[in-house]
Amino acid sequence: MSTNIMIVDDEKDIADLVQIYLENDGFNVFKFYNAKDALECAMHEKLDLAILDVMLPDIDGFSLCKQIRKEHFFPIIMLTAKTEDADKITGLTLGADDYICKPFNPLELAARVKTQLRRYTRYNKADAENFAADEYNIRGLNISKSSHRVFLNDKELSLTPLEFDILWYLCEHNGNVVSSEELFEAVWKEKYIESNNTVMTHIARLREKMHEPARKPKYVKTVWGVGYKIEN
Repeated sequence: MSTNIMIVDDEKDIADLVQIYLENDGFNVFKFYNAKDALECAMHEKLDLAILDVMLPDIDGFSLCKQIRKEHFFPIIMLTAKTEDADKITGLTLGADDYICKPFNPLELAARVKTQLRRYTRYNKADAENFAADEYNIRGLNISKSSHRVFLNDKELSLTPLEFDILWYLCEHNGNVVSSEELFEAVWKEKYIESNNTVMTHIARLREKMHEPARKPKYVKTVWGVGYKIEN
């Protein structure tokens, strides 16, 4: 079965270039230059991943990402010309799984696509194999692996698969400090590179969804110079 990837970018040269590289890797590509047509595609096609430009002619990529996340959980990679951390965190907070700044190397983008698809495929496979139900309840935080749902004080949290995996791993190691390197390699299944801020950025997004104060979080705590932990 072919893997369906949607590209949304109003810069036709960039969209065409990305399409060529992805199709050369065997992917089936749906290409659009505006958000309206992209949303129509997301409603009627089974997509495995989306690549969204931030600057679009009708609505911005952040809004498009938010709309897609209401119904779908496939990986989303944002393309942005903005390099400020605030813009990156905005995209991740709204449900994106990764971002890449323009100008970019198409080979790097293709590699990130494959990384996200590997993680997403592993999650779907685990779900299909119907693993035994596992659940943690930590001071009002309830996380269930079998249903892939999280509740905080009886209110459901809308987490992406990556956010869920981070929270699950921390709960699984309840009371122990987990280093950024261990967390990255366990969740992303990739070799950790020094000065990688990916974990920190996703932890910030997770805390925001949990309405956690950054300085004194109740659940996901930072052990400075070591890593992160959750404890009863």
